[in-house]
Amino acid sequence: MRILLVSHHFPPEVGAPQVRLSTLARTWAADGDTVTVLTGMPHYPTGVVPPPYRGRLRCAIRRLERWDGCRVVRTWVYAVPNTGVARRTLEHLSFMISSVLLGWRACGPADVVVVSSPTFFSIGAAWLLARVKRARFVVEVRDLWPAVFVQLGVLTNRKVLRLLERLELAAYSAADAIVVVSDGFRTNLTDRGVPADKIHTIPNGANLDLFDRAASADPEVRARLGARDDDCLVLYAGTHGISQALPVLADAVARLADEPVHFAFVGEGAEKHLLQRKVEELGLRNVTLLPGVPHQEMPALLAAADVCLVALRNVPLHSKSIPSKMFEYLAAGKAVVGAVAGDAAQILREAGAVVVPMEDTAELADAVAKLAANPGRRRAMGEQGRSHVEHFFDRTELARQYRKILSELSGRR
Repeated sequence: MRILLVSHHFPPEVGAPQVRLSTLARTWAADGDTVTVLTGMPHYPTGVVPPPYRGRLRCAIRRLERWDGCRVVRTWVYAVPNTGVARRTLEHLSFMISSVLLGWRACGPADVVVVSSPTFFSIGAAWLLARVKRARFVVEVRDLWPAVFVQLGVLTNRKVLRLLERLELAAYSAADAIVVVSDGFRTNLTDRGVPADKIHTIPNGANLDLFDRAASADPEVRARLGARDDDCLVLYAGTHGISQALPVLADAVARLADEPVHFAFVGEGAEKHLLQRKVEELGLRNVTLLPGVPHQEMPALLAAADVCLVALRNVPLHSKSIPSKMFEYLAAGKAVVGAVAGDAAQILREAGAVVVPMEDTAELADAVAKLAANPGRRRAMGEQGRSHVEHFFDRTELARQYRKILSELSGRR
């Protein structure tokens, strides 16, 4: 089967979507499919294109490379940092245009075109490519865009919202199949008239071979994260964006300022500066803020942690979201505290994790304090969490379930 995967972002960029999509591509290629990835020049989240992707004009506007058995076609993007709605919109539009004009011939033939959304504008490019190549068209929905940005207060113009909602439903109508990451997303789509028989749920998961629940903590890594020998190290590793409510978590950190608990926040995002400001305003000494790291460094970070945090803003649509980072926390055999609701809360509870209400800093601080005082409970939670991921959220197995959907579509051409 010839699969064309269209995504605005892909490694070597750092982020949850990049890890998920690269695992899909790698697994499909290893299982014998011809996989081509059409993506932009790496630049997320800083807006800086790495030196190997600059240089001569021809290389700067289109680049062909091999990656883990896949063929990768990269096209020019208007690279900007992950802040500011107007400039990011132009960035998304630039990839939509360049991917078609510069990538359609280079990508070669395809039986199935898979597009990951957001970014929303990639769907238009993938739909056109599917039509040109006479391929089946699959839309993967990782966020309910634009609705979530309305609830987060990012999008307020009603005319723009109505236009985007029409485009969203048009994309679902044009798709031969839709892949969502939670049953909550599936319900949202069916409630809006999308036929249930074209929607498939393939949740996020973890690459189990990357994480060893028995891995010992590296003292140098713990020191880099700011922890002393007798501290309980609490780690948040991932996007520092508008959806994560990290500045709110600073209040929970403040409640534990006199306890042997140290918090480390590792990552990049649009609200990192707000977290930094809040930490400075509160004068917190029990917190360390570090930049994002390549995914291959994540196992060492998680091995160094005693407790891991996952949090979301308290908006209705987040009850249907499932943050991908929580699966890696569980796969690493760590005790997890989740300030989440809905589908994510159910999964964490079934995995033995602690769940507290979103943005409830008192409950969060209390949960962390109890775990900090009970190493035996942390170990038991870690063992249960790892076992749960092994049974239900092995990312390689999920990729193969995904492939069955593509194979059935391709067979119906």
